Amino acid sequence: MKHIQESVVIGYVTISVIGKRPELFFQQCTSSGIRVWNVRKTESDVCEGNIKLSDIKQVKQLRSRTVYKIRFTNRKGYPFFIRRFLRKKELLLGFICSVLLILFLSNILWEVKITGVPKDIEEKISKQLEQYGIHAGTWIFSLDSPKEIQQQLLDDVPELLWVGINQKGTTFFLEGVEKVVVKEEENPGPRNLVASKKGIIKKMYVSSGVPKVQVNDYVHPGDILVSGKMSDKSTEEDDAKKEEKKVDYVAADGEITATTWYEVKVTVPLNASSEQLTGNKEKKFYLGFGNFQLPIWGFKTPEYTYDQREITENPIRFLKWELPVKMIETLISEKTYKKDERTKNQAIKTGIKQAKEELRLQLGPEAQILSEKVLHESVERGKVKLNLYMSVEENIVETQPLRQGD
Repeated sequence: MKHIQESVVIGYVTISVIGKRPELFFQQCTSSGIRVWNVRKTESDVCEGNIKLSDIKQVKQLRSRTVYKIRFTNRKGYPFFIRRFLRKKELLLGFICSVLLILFLSNILWEVKITGVPKDIEEKISKQLEQYGIHAGTWIFSLDSPKEIQQQLLDDVPELLWVGINQKGTTFFLEGVEKVVVKEEENPGPRNLVASKKGIIKKMYVSSGVPKVQVNDYVHPGDILVSGKMSDKSTEEDDAKKEEKKVDYVAADGEITATTWYEVKVTVPLNASSEQLTGNKEKKFYLGFGNFQLPIWGFKTPEYTYDQREITENPIRFLKWELPVKMIETLISEKTYKKDERTKNQAIKTGIKQAKEELRLQLGPEAQILSEKVLHESVERGKVKLNLYMSVEENIVETQPLRQGD
């Protein structure tokens, strides 16, 4: 049974052997290693049987040494079916066009589904996607990568905390998470405001609580700046002549700015190299089959001394199936290298600038750098090492819960 199934794939023919005792010819075929099956005698001098398409040449050679006559009465199997199909040019052209049309439609974006966000944010996302060219009828290969689209949406829709994009077939599934604005507690519990670091008080604004420090006072971490414990003199007893005190606890609130100090160490090389894109770029497209790539557009390689290549791979789909073929887009951008030789003074200026940027990232945008001083500088192995002392003006307030009875 297995050899019959194989013969359907590779093709087989039915032959009629004409002559005296024709079954003896099939016996000779078997003796010569030719597989024969379904042998039947239709007449006294005619016998039919099936042989593989690949054995026809050997059968003809065998017949030439006998007196038998052979006729081919039937042909079956895929090779004959394909041959008949290829002869019908109109049908073949229609089949090729149908396959190409299905391939084309299978790689068109037909639907964009947005979930996980309210209706108003969904409308904003839809408008942004339209501006990016992401809508029904878009050629999938022309879209940016999901990572780039996610970053664009997070930049352009501030209400989004997170967004995920997943492509399934011809549908884009976009799931978003809305930012939840945590409002400050309307009635926070009793608390003090304490210093988070040492410094000299420069500005004070207290909206509630009792100030415990003044401008130009030097404070250490943990020192109470504004107390949430408030005392109030009330009634006096005529007999005892003693004052009773009533104590109220509030949530201290305010903003206290102080001058603080930081010691920062940086290292700056005297010789530095940088690369820069010139803006010249070329695109090349390939069809990928495993490790083999067939160029289909952009055959000429640009003559750039240095280049940067960005490769984007998009699988080609047929209906709901992903084919083992992919469209590969290669963006070749020209870049140049520039070597800079700094003097010691230039390296020091670069180091100070670098230290300020690092400190701003650490403290946040509200902090102001007042001054900087170079405590120590040295040149070792082509690098300038700096030890800087920097003065900063920043808010040093930190809350501390206050329990009644403290």
